[in-house]
Formats: sequence, structure tokens, C-alpha cells
Amino acid sequence: MGRLDGRLANKVAVITGAASGIGEGTARRFAEEGAQLVIVDVSEKLDEVAASINETAGDAVCVPLTADVTNSEDIQAMLSTADDRFGGVDIVYNNAGIGLNEGNVRDCPEDLFDRIIDVNLKGVWLGMKYAIPHLEKRGGGSIISTASIAGLSGLSGIGAYCASKGGVIALTRAAAGEWAPKGIRINCICPGGIVTGITGRDPERARENFARIHPLGRAGEPLDIANAALWLASDDSTFVTGQAIVVDGGWVGVDDRYDELTGRDWSQV
Repeated sequence: MGRLDGRLANKVAVITGAASGIGEGTARRFAEEGAQLVIVDVSEKLDEVAASINETAGDAVCVPLTADVTNSEDIQAMLSTADDRFGGVDIVYNNAGIGLNEGNVRDCPEDLFDRIIDVNLKGVWLGMKYAIPHLEKRGGGSIISTASIAGLSGLSGIGAYCASKGGVIALTRAAAGEWAPKGIRINCICPGGIVTGITGRDPERARENFARIHPLGRAGEPLDIANAALWLASDDSTFVTGQAIVVDGGWVGVDDRYDELTGRDWSQV
């Protein structure tokens, strides 16, 4: 599909955490569908990603900006950059996040808990807070955030991460109700096991482990989440707000332990 007739033609999107993984995959997918982009990260790889997108999608499509999502001045600067370069903001994807080796609730260091909440939850809150005035000027728009199935289920050893992502889901629902009358749709995505840099240094091992966990029998890839984000960003979802869209290969919705207890093997059906 060409850029001129893409699903995001004439739309301006800001994406955080865009130097790798889900953010990078979404930036590339949005560019394919015609969006003009400001991509944000703290990684030096960001410039390389922007150059690659511009090479394939056209000059001046993608602008990189180094920014810390926990810093309100940086968040305001990224939105002002989109306004200055492209004339406004239609879509904000609060994707930046971290997941670290916490240990159990008793052993997790206080400063590590604070850091996870700061990036994963406060960063989303700042992204919403400062995006809303820009979207109001456009007469509406779409705010998307990356939550996680960890915000829906208790996963041992990552209590702070679970808390941060559960907070994103609750914040999404509260904000959606506040801004629906202004035509601003606010949703989040809850990925399952997606193979990205956050999953560790051995992506193939992660891919094998996730394939065993997901009922659909494979690991999730950044493109799986990018396609969900594209739907939420586009006019295909104009009646959708306040939702936590689960994209997890069936992890949360299907309890395979029941099959183990009963001895059933549905692959033989």
C-alpha cells in the first residue's frame, strides 16, 4: 500500500521507546501507512532507525528526538517538535518501558521499584497529560499506551512491573472517560510474550519459551503489537476507547493447565 492512500495518511504520530522492539516496529508500520513521525528514545540507535525509515518511506517522514519519558520538559518538547515540524499531533503512543530483574517483593530494592514505576507509569501519565492539549487542538485523536498481561495477572518475581502495568490499565480507563467528549480516544495494549530487547540477551531461547506458553504455539513479535497499535491509531477504531486490548496468543484467556489435568490433547482433534 502506498503512503498516499495509507490508513494513517495525513496523520502525525509521536512514538516513545522507538529505538528498538515494539516501538521501532510500530514506527516502521505507521510510516508504511502514511504517518509523519516523531520517534523518541534515550538510545543512540534512534538516529539509525529514523534514517532507515526515511530511506524507505521518504525524506522528512520521521524525526528522531532524544528524550526521557520521566521528564516533563522532554515530553513537552517531543510534542512541540511534532507540532513545529508537521503542524500538529494526531496520535501519541506511550510505549517506552523497562523491565528489570527485581526479585520477589521482599527483596526488590526501593530505588528499583521507584525507577520501574517512574518509567512505566509516570511516563505514560506525562505522555497523556501533555498530549491532550495538542489533540484538543486537532478536534480529537488517539492515545495508545503499552501495558502488559502482567497488569492483568500476577507474575512472580516482577511485582513492580506488574504494578506499573496494572496502573497503566487503570489510568487508561480513567482518562478515556474524561476525554471522550473531546473526541480523544485513549486505549492500551497488553502484550503477551514478545521477543524484544527486554526479554534478555538470547532471543531464540525467549522465542522457544514463549512458544510453549502461548496457546497459539509461537512467540509474539513486535509486528503483532504494531498491527494492534495501527488499528487503534486509525479511523478503523473510532468507536473504541477505554480498552485494554490483549494481544497475547491466548495466554490470559486460555488456561492450558486444565488440559494437563484432564489429559486432553486438542492438537489431535
